Amino acid sequence: MPSALESPEGGEEDVLHYEEIEDDAVSPMDLSELLKEGTKESHDRAENTQFVKDFLKGRIKKELFKLATVALYFTYSALEEEMDRNKDNPLFAPLYFPVELHRREALAKDLNYFYGEDWKEKIQCSEATQQYVDRIHHVGQHEPELLVAHAYTRYMGDLSGGQVLKKVAQRALKLPSTEEGIQFYVFDNISNAQQFKQLYRARMNALDLDKNTKERIVEEANKAFRFNMQVFDELDKIGRSLGEEAQDGGFPVHDGKGDIRKCPYYADKLGTASPSCPFHAAVGLARQPLVQLVLAACMAVAAGAAAWYIL
Repeated sequence: MPSALESPEGGEEDVLHYEEIEDDAVSPMDLSELLKEGTKESHDRAENTQFVKDFLKGRIKKELFKLATVALYFTYSALEEEMDRNKDNPLFAPLYFPVELHRREALAKDLNYFYGEDWKEKIQCSEATQQYVDRIHHVGQHEPELLVAHAYTRYMGDLSGGQVLKKVAQRALKLPSTEEGIQFYVFDNISNAQQFKQLYRARMNALDLDKNTKERIVEEANKAFRFNMQVFDELDKIGRSLGEEAQDGGFPVHDGKGDIRKCPYYADKLGTASPSCPFHAAVGLARQPLVQLVLAACMAVAAGAAAWYIL
C-alpha cells in the first residue's frame, strides 16, 4: 500500500499529500455513497439520543464525560488492535492511517488527566461497551472486510461532529485551553480534516469489493451505530443517577427548560436543597419571627414613603 505520508525530499517531517483525492467522479454505487445513504437513519437516531442531545446543549456532567472517555478507550483499543492485525490485508490496508487517526494514546492522556497516573486501575469496561468491543474483535479476526464499517463510523465521525463536541466539552466542563482532557478530539497529524475525509472516501471507493460485500459493510456500519447508541443509553441511565453538579461558582443552575431540581427555589420547595445553599439559608432566615417583624416594619416605612411621594 502506498503510504499517504510521504516526504517529498526524504526529510524528517512527514507531509500528508492530497493529490490523489478525486471526488468529482463519485458514483451512487461507490462504497462511500452507499454508507452515507445507508446509515443516514441510524446517524439521525444516534444524534437524537438523550445523551448526545444533552451533550450538545452543554449539559454534561464531568463524571459522565469521564465514563464516556473510558468507553471510548476500550472501543478504540479494540478497533486499533484489529486494524494493526489487518494492516496488510488488501481489503483494509488502504484505510490504515495509524499516524493520522489512531486515538488510543490520546485517550490514555485524557484518562491520565481525569483519573491520575494510576488510571488503569480505576477504570473498567461497561457492559454495553464490552458488547461493542467483542463485535469489533470478531470482525477483525473473522470478517476483516467488515472492519471498514467500524473504522468509517468512528473516525469520520470524530473528524466531523466530534470537533463540535470538543468545543462544547471544553466550555461546559471548563477544561484547560491547553486541551487537556480532550486530546481524543485533537488530530495533530491532519492539517485539513475536510481534505483528509475526501482522501479516506476515495480510498474506500477504490477497494476491490463486490456488491454483496459492500452491502454487508453498510449493514455492519448500522450495527456499529446501534452499539454506539447502546453505550449512549447506558451513559444516560448513569447520568440520571448522578447528583447535580455545581456550576458557575458552586450554585445549581436552572434555565427554565431542564431539570427543575437545578433551580434553588424548586429544590427548596421539594425539600432537596442543600443546607449550605445560600438561597436555602436566606429562605430559612426569612421564616424567623423576629426577621419577619423587621421586614414588616420596613415594608410599612416603604409604603408610607411611597404614599408621601404620591401626595
